[in-house]
Amino acid sequence: MYNYYFAIASKNFLIKEEPLEEILRERTGYYKSINKDIDFWLVLNPAFIDLPELYSVKKQIADDSAAIVSFDKKFIQWLKLRVSFVITGNFQSKSLLEIENK
Repeated sequence: MYNYYFAIASKNFLIKEEPLEEILRERTGYYKSINKDIDFWLVLNPAFIDLPELYSVKKQIADDSAAIVSFDKKFIQWLKLRVSFVITGNFQSKSLLEIENK
């Protein structure tokens, strides 16, 4: 099982109101500078939010949502500091692809 960590909010907020592209570009550059593989993804309308253990999170999010998902808990915590109006959490799965294709 893999542990995934996420920061989720409405798609409009993350894509249009926050400088998300700039934040992710900076983080990608940082990862390249330290020779670290990219371990985060921008997921639009993530299916994992339908997992029973995330019901309380789903109730707080608009139907049209976006999430940054990562293996790195510290990255998501850092992102929460940069983009304060997001909900953070985690889930386990055999793979992200499995969750997204349900």
